[in-house]
Amino acid sequence: MPNLENFKKQAKLILRWHRERHYPVAAQIREHLPRFLNMPDSEILAARFKLADAQGMVARQQGFDSWQALKTGLSATPLKVTSLSKSSPSKATIVGAEPQLFVTDIQRSCEFFREKLGFSLVFSYGKPPYYAQVSRDAAHLNLRCVERPRIESMVREREELLSASMRVATADEIKLLFLEYQSAGVAFHQTLKKQPWGAKNFVVKDPDRNLLLFGGPAN
Repeated sequence: MPNLENFKKQAKLILRWHRERHYPVAAQIREHLPRFLNMPDSEILAARFKLADAQGMVARQQGFDSWQALKTGLSATPLKVTSLSKSSPSKATIVGAEPQLFVTDIQRSCEFFREKLGFSLVFSYGKPPYYAQVSRDAAHLNLRCVERPRIESMVREREELLSASMRVATADEIKLLFLEYQSAGVAFHQTLKKQPWGAKNFVVKDPDRNLLLFGGPAN
């Protein structure tokens, strides 16, 4: 329910996460508070962070410039808040999916996704890191460190066992993406190919030989 008390609780929770060095909160802080924009997770979690910072972060998440603006906005639109709180969806909507890749070296994998595939690091968790998330546009991939690959690479490639599939909107974009990765020296399991079902796609191999499919329309 979007009321001030709930937002106060959210701010206190963010403050507690920061004090407990909960790594995923660092990415949220960096996204919503400009003074943390170019800081890595470790520096964000070590920096001074007050309740006012957490409140400002909650306000920005709700589309307001400041905590005071959020309070003013809530008090100015009580009828709208009430009407929203009474409505309930008739069906749950899944708004995203995050495939999980098993990797043997988190740092190496993060570097591959950043430097070769154009992804950004969302967060890295643990010392040494054992879990991370990378994203590019609307695609989010979770990386989980394991001692050894879960599937033999020969079996994976022979059976073409994909770890993740990602799509672009147009035929021009899938060609551009393939050329981008080709220029970056990415290893391909399959180069750009037109499929009988009316799609074009290619398959990339990451350092752990996970197969990542990128696809789009053929025309």
